[in-house]
Amino acid sequence: MLSEHLMHEHRQSLFSCKLCPQMIGPVVSGSPVFSPILLIGQAPGDKEGGFGKPFAWTAGKTMFKWFERIGIKEETFRQRVYMAAVCRCFPGKNPTAGDRVPSKEEIANCSSWLKAEIDLLKPELILPVGKLAISQLMEVNKLNEVIGKLHRVNFHNHETDAIPLPHPSGASTWHRMEPGLTLLESALSLLQQHQAWKKIIHQQNS
Repeated sequence: MLSEHLMHEHRQSLFSCKLCPQMIGPVVSGSPVFSPILLIGQAPGDKEGGFGKPFAWTAGKTMFKWFERIGIKEETFRQRVYMAAVCRCFPGKNPTAGDRVPSKEEIANCSSWLKAEIDLLKPELILPVGKLAISQLMEVNKLNEVIGKLHRVNFHNHETDAIPLPHPSGASTWHRMEPGLTLLESALSLLQQHQAWKKIIHQQNS
């Protein structure tokens, strides 16, 4: 099929990308599944490259517990949802603390991969995880203003739904205290009710 051929070509180009000299490879991306849902993370951490998959460490454990509560375990999620990111390589450590935030140029370089995936998948639903990912789709000053709501967005000339999620990092307290706790539950409830999520559940159970 043409779509599968295009996906194969896209993945070959993606995994050979060396546009950003400060980024630390390898390129990390989820399974090349044709899914109604596109998850967009921020950037892989220092462990993900070794595992060869996004959200493979502590933040992932937290996030996949959220999804398991609404019906899908980690292994099935990885098989049913296309997992992308704002940037696909590890940005390196910040000299003071945490991981370095990718530069505007690095984000722009990687945006072409997201655009290609939007064109290939034409997702019914996007799940941006964390403020950097959310800000690619919509204006966000505070997480409280956007999480817990269903948004209609136009992303790379594709109109679709978006349900933003907080970053599940252990360093963040937002999702573990109010109002984050309640807003996260609202977001997960919206996700559980969304037609695209129901399709994933049906695939799982069929």
